[in-house]
Amino acid sequence: MAEVLPIFHYLCSIIGLCNMEEKKQKVAKNMFRKMRFSMSDPIHREELWNVHISPAAMLGSVAAFFIVIFLLVLVLVSYTPLMDIFPGYRTAAEKTHDDLVQSVMRIDSLERRMNDMLTYNENIAMIMEGRTPVVRTPLSDNDTTALDKTLVPPSQFDSLLRAQMEGDGEYSLARTLASRQQGSGTLIFSSPVEGIITRHFSREDDQLGVAIQAAPNAPVTSIDDGTVVDVLSGEKGSVVTIQHFNGFVSIYRNLSQVLVTKGENLKSRQVVGYNAMPTVGDRTNPMVEVELWNEGRAVDPEVYIVF
Repeated sequence: MAEVLPIFHYLCSIIGLCNMEEKKQKVAKNMFRKMRFSMSDPIHREELWNVHISPAAMLGSVAAFFIVIFLLVLVLVSYTPLMDIFPGYRTAAEKTHDDLVQSVMRIDSLERRMNDMLTYNENIAMIMEGRTPVVRTPLSDNDTTALDKTLVPPSQFDSLLRAQMEGDGEYSLARTLASRQQGSGTLIFSSPVEGIITRHFSREDDQLGVAIQAAPNAPVTSIDDGTVVDVLSGEKGSVVTIQHFNGFVSIYRNLSQVLVTKGENLKSRQVVGYNAMPTVGDRTNPMVEVELWNEGRAVDPEVYIVF
């Protein structure tokens, strides 16, 4: 009896596996076997509609229906203003308005910068010609970005700073200018290069600067703090123009190996270049020429510079 039980369990397991395989095959066949679906009227007991379709075909039809709905919604959202009806969504008109505002602001900023550059170039040209440059008004009548000063009212710290700058305190502008003057009231600048002046300033002879005989490749420095407004290259050497405070402009001619660029801020005695004369006694190369302009008018450098 003990030997019969294991055999019985073994046969039952085989039969169970066989039944499972048969059930799987049966389910697979039923999925593709057409069945009759109908709609009937329970009152009159009449069949109104019927169709023969397999379960697999029905599932495929439902999946295709949802895919078509998804594609239809995607097309409507992409190519129609359907999303505009939903609250919180920005409409196309609002986006276009924002883009136009940004474009107008960029154009206005570019226009103001171009006007500033044109005015700057005109003033430099007028200084070179010996005329007085014009002062441009920051805001014009047609400026679309006029500032509203009421938005930024002056604070107590602004008033204190203004009082210090305009008064007689440590940071007074008047005291700063006065400290740079000597007893005669003339501003004194540092010498740009060590050498001997061989040609003096003469308005009658159209000599608007001084010529300095310096050592070959001697460093040429800025006479004071300022900003480089122009750097030009010529056959005899480079020309550097520096804008200083109080309307002074210094011009250095016949330089080599210029070490500054346009727009660079310089300190007093900072090297801007070197003497273009490479050897002693080389008369084919010019000497260092220095010009000084004040308010668009050429002045004698020897009056303001201690050589």
